[in-house]
Amino acid sequence: MKFLKYLLFFSIVLTSCKTKKVMVNSNVIAKDISARKVAKKHIAANFDKKTIDAKLKVNFNNGMTKQSLSVRMKIKKDEVIWLSGSKIINVFKAEITPTSVRYYSSLFKNYFEGDFSMIHELLGVEINYEQLQNLFLGQSLQNVKKEKQDIEIVNNAYVLSPKAQAELFDIFFTINPSHFKLDRQSIISPLKGQRLDIIYPSYILVNDQEFPSEMMIKAKQKKAFTNIDLTYKSVVFDTELTIPFSIPNGYKRLNF
Repeated sequence: MKFLKYLLFFSIVLTSCKTKKVMVNSNVIAKDISARKVAKKHIAANFDKKTIDAKLKVNFNNGMTKQSLSVRMKIKKDEVIWLSGSKIINVFKAEITPTSVRYYSSLFKNYFEGDFSMIHELLGVEINYEQLQNLFLGQSLQNVKKEKQDIEIVNNAYVLSPKAQAELFDIFFTINPSHFKLDRQSIISPLKGQRLDIIYPSYILVNDQEFPSEMMIKAKQKKAFTNIDLTYKSVVFDTELTIPFSIPNGYKRLNF
């Protein structure tokens, strides 16, 4: 039950869309080009707005519990991710910065203040603020231009993977040839029997910016799984944002 409380919070870390929306064409045929060129095009397609104000629907399922939440998310790029989840009443609020994670649940009367160990506990991988932000934007968790990449075309998509994979896990980036954003990114640890897949089924065009319209997170361990589906209902870029966050008195502290 405690784990569910945390997961309901982090299942929310993503984005949405308001203003005029156009589905991005994904019918381009993948041509035989170099890994370096694909990596360069992916980085060039990175999100270039300063703020995001979004609404989304989040569905959570771990085989034992199913839950649905409405979530408001605000992002000041490279500064803060603010989240507020509700189901008739407010369930939680969270504030994530490059150096800290703060969260409280008005439903369960508890709170957390600390580093990214809470996110590590949820996703099973070490992740920092920039990587978490990239995850929400359809961008690679690692800078694909900094390391030499292998490339292959699978199901009409470019799959990049570092020539020198990490010792404990393998990572793969599946890049769409239409807009060079991600279709999927996967982190696989055969030794631990763990796998994390982040899937982007489709993108929309908002103010000339490609942006995910939905996202699926699938975390698997040897004897457990967690699926989190996010559907983005509205999104607005480059607006003035207020980021209210204050942990109420009398709540119980959560420790990891």
